[in-house]
Amino acid sequence: MYQADCVIKGIPAESCSLWSKLQADFLSVDPFWLIMVLVAFMVSNLSRAHRWQMLMKGIGMRVSFGNSFWTIMIGYMANLSIPRIGEVLRGALLAKYEKQPVEKVLGTIVMDRAVDVVSLLIALVLAFTLQFNVIFGFLKENFSDSRLSGDLIWQLGIVAIAGMALLWFIRKWIMRSGLYQSIEKFLLGFYEGIKSIKTVENMPLFILHSIIIWMAYYSMMWFCFNAFGPTEHLSGLAALMVFVFGGLGIVFPSPGGMGTYHAMVMAALALYGVAGNDSFSFANILYFSVQLFCNISFGLLALLILPMINRTISENQ
Repeated sequence: MYQADCVIKGIPAESCSLWSKLQADFLSVDPFWLIMVLVAFMVSNLSRAHRWQMLMKGIGMRVSFGNSFWTIMIGYMANLSIPRIGEVLRGALLAKYEKQPVEKVLGTIVMDRAVDVVSLLIALVLAFTLQFNVIFGFLKENFSDSRLSGDLIWQLGIVAIAGMALLWFIRKWIMRSGLYQSIEKFLLGFYEGIKSIKTVENMPLFILHSIIIWMAYYSMMWFCFNAFGPTEHLSGLAALMVFVFGGLGIVFPSPGGMGTYHAMVMAALALYGVAGNDSFSFANILYFSVQLFCNISFGLLALLILPMINRTISENQ
């Protein structure tokens, strides 16, 4: 993005170093507000670890807070390489250390993420309500021509019907196979984990943790606004809008939201008059601070701490 902008402006390549720009951007920020961004990030993770514990406790799995928290951090780091692989990895690690059925643990992660999707939708509705004209203009400009062709829908329908017919004819052979029995056991445990939301003992506390998580996410955006000169004048509603768009950028299937997060944040900032290099700089400051620095640092720390705390637990048993 930055190099392309330099080409458009006729800036020589030797004067258009992305690394130099990143250094200049971080030297320009207010360190106090940047530290507050990192504090909010950690508050969200502490609350998420507690909330995940509540889901697992609801279906009879009592796990330590340490394992819950540190496996989450490893999962975040892993997501930077392959989208969503971190969810599988944190579930597998926690199941290993806590000696719990992996399928049930993964089911609770699905429910954990489902609550996040609902939370993001609530934030989206709130932003849409409070800034209707701004977001309507964005949707009209960027998505008015995007639609699936009728031919593609028909083709997908035919493939789906053919697939279901094939499964119907070979169902008896499948049900007698050992592979089917293994898959059935896994899916039943997975479903048990998904149902964990129904057995949460303290639902008000669960909801409170969900609010804390998403208020912390929003606070990270607001704090970063204050840390960076070109955005420090923007309002809390602008922070809400950019936060929602950035959240959608993280949801899209890219490693840690790389690229998609930048594009969505820059598009939202442009609505408030912050465009070009300033919007790119802001996206980089928040992305590199949280997604790269925090996730990689705490992910590597987790790789060291998890074996140590679980070795101690084993020795004390």
